[in-house]
Amino acid sequence: MTPAAYVHLDLEAVRHNLAQVKRYAPNNKIMAVIKANAYGHGITRVARALDQADGLAVARVDEGVRLRKAGFSQPITVLQGFVCVDELLLMLQHQLDAVIHTPQQIELLQQQGSAEPALVIWLKMDTGMNRLGFKGGDFNAAYRQLANCAIVKQPIKLITHFANADDLLDDKTRRQIDLFNDAVQGYPGERSIANSAGIIGWPNVSLVSTQDGVRDWVRPGLMLYGCSPFAGKTGADFGLKPVMSLHSRLIAVKNVAAGETVGYSGTWQCPNDTRLGVISIGYGDGYHRHAQSGTPVLVNGQRVPLIGRVSMDMITVDLNGLPSAQPGDPAILWGEGLPVEEIARHADTIPYTLLCGITQRVRIVEQTSE
Repeated sequence: MTPAAYVHLDLEAVRHNLAQVKRYAPNNKIMAVIKANAYGHGITRVARALDQADGLAVARVDEGVRLRKAGFSQPITVLQGFVCVDELLLMLQHQLDAVIHTPQQIELLQQQGSAEPALVIWLKMDTGMNRLGFKGGDFNAAYRQLANCAIVKQPIKLITHFANADDLLDDKTRRQIDLFNDAVQGYPGERSIANSAGIIGWPNVSLVSTQDGVRDWVRPGLMLYGCSPFAGKTGADFGLKPVMSLHSRLIAVKNVAAGETVGYSGTWQCPNDTRLGVISIGYGDGYHRHAQSGTPVLVNGQRVPLIGRVSMDMITVDLNGLPSAQPGDPAILWGEGLPVEEIARHADTIPYTLLCGITQRVRIVEQTSE
């Protein structure tokens, strides 16, 4: 019998998606983003599948340390950098590359003297995200200060982050690119600007280096996991394969009379006599609480609609179109034939939240060709 909630991970799809990134950005180095436990897929297992990437990126120091302790030797960039001397020392100890985005980080570097090996850093420019980074003259001043830090490996690398690259009609991305390129013109060092949306949607303006002989970096995240960064599209539209599928099973089938309500608060009322199925999945597993009635679920490979509210451990579906369904039959909540992007739309959210939201009680099943 099919087990209760489990996730199936196709690690060969990770390798396929990395190859797609290389096709989109053949002249760039690839910094694979595996923060947030590799978007819910498992940071070490995904890092192993990304052994052909030029480097890895995480959000926090502890993620980088975990990768080093697991034996990963390629460059690892910590996108949030460090906020205290203890984190800085950990980065030096484990040879993690730091993003520098505040004056306080520069002060900590100035207080440390020299180090061997020196710390690789990315100086972040705020081109319009208005989150992390230096603007205008502050960016130039920060660069000069870092150039005089004995602890910093030269040349300094340069980075920024898109705010609206997933909107191809918004000119802000082009303005960010122009602002960044103008600001760093004449500076040595590698650059990084393009995320998944930039790689796919803005290749002619965000991937090409202005320096002869320097291969700049792209930073794919969502596309590595087979998802589209653009609303209304799926990963398959860009040659990507989904890595994660979420599965469960029917645990009960019953008949409910017309006019009766289903689930908490009675938010769904049967318009006619309904053959109802109960599936062992809920927000306690990471299935989104706000998935609406009508959200598709695959039972025995056939689409049926979610009805009523998502509970902690269960959802209910309308089986009137699938009279042969019985307890124990398999259900797919997203995966092959049911893109996670589609489920995200029904839950008024984005694929990131679904992928990152799988909880610890969900069993993980890996598939790999190795």
